[in-house]
Amino acid sequence: MSLMDISKIFSLLQPKEEDEDNEQCQALNNAVGADDATLLSELLSQESYRGSINARSGWGVPVTPLRSAAALGHLRCLQLLLEHGAEIDSLDVKAQTPLFTAVSGKHLDCVVALLKAGADPNGSQYNNCSPVLTAAREGDVDVLRELLRFGAEVDAKPRVPEWASNATTCRGALYISAVYGHLGGFKLLLLHGANPDYNCTDEKVLARIKQPKTVLEVCLQYGCGVEYIQLLIDFGADVFLPTLIIDKTTKQNEALILLLKERVCPKTLMSQTRLAIRRRLPFADKEPAIDILDVPLILRNYLKHETSEHI
Repeated sequence: MSLMDISKIFSLLQPKEEDEDNEQCQALNNAVGADDATLLSELLSQESYRGSINARSGWGVPVTPLRSAAALGHLRCLQLLLEHGAEIDSLDVKAQTPLFTAVSGKHLDCVVALLKAGADPNGSQYNNCSPVLTAAREGDVDVLRELLRFGAEVDAKPRVPEWASNATTCRGALYISAVYGHLGGFKLLLLHGANPDYNCTDEKVLARIKQPKTVLEVCLQYGCGVEYIQLLIDFGADVFLPTLIIDKTTKQNEALILLLKERVCPKTLMSQTRLAIRRRLPFADKEPAIDILDVPLILRNYLKHETSEHI
């Protein structure tokens, strides 16, 4: 790439001087950057500034004031912008929404405010990543819980063209939680209905992959603790899907022993009943549906995996 090409790219990223609302937008962004809610409120009381609320300003990667507030975690400024009609799912040059940047910054209060205001919990279809994948990678259970509560896709996977599909596109949120060792997020995803076998359920994608790995195989490959294997078993993973080559050199760790034991011991009736009931619940967020079931509290807790099988 020549120096001229690089200069052209940077010129495209810079705000255009002829934009009439650039000055007003920059003033709004400055107030947000300083977390000055009083000044921001005064500016938004003027029609000219309200007209620039969705404009972009800033050198390099121009952003809207709402995107700035979400990225910085300035809740009051974010709320003021929403109250005055800021576009909630506006995209930056990376196709990231304000919600995505709030999740990346681990700003839980801003995440909740955006979701309550109607932000798409799945982010933008034009961005390869998603808020759920980001929260799973960071192990931010609180943020992940809110995203799922507002209807985010639990089996989210990287968005790539069909022709580019490969094993990487199967690396969804459950896979990421296991690889990064985030047990809390791993269990939360399963509780919200994540597929315990393949994190990717797209048949067209799976057809392009010669040897798609199950989550069980991934957990064994990366040496995840026995807790991960037990959770997958409890949530109905097919223990016969992983192809295991057992010989004298295979390290007989606790996780592998548990899996081998599960292959020869059938599930109890209690465990099978729990799996059957959870599968029949039509909602992604199953806890509210379980809470209204006309069964004893101890059984409701068991359905939510809050009680051991020996009840």
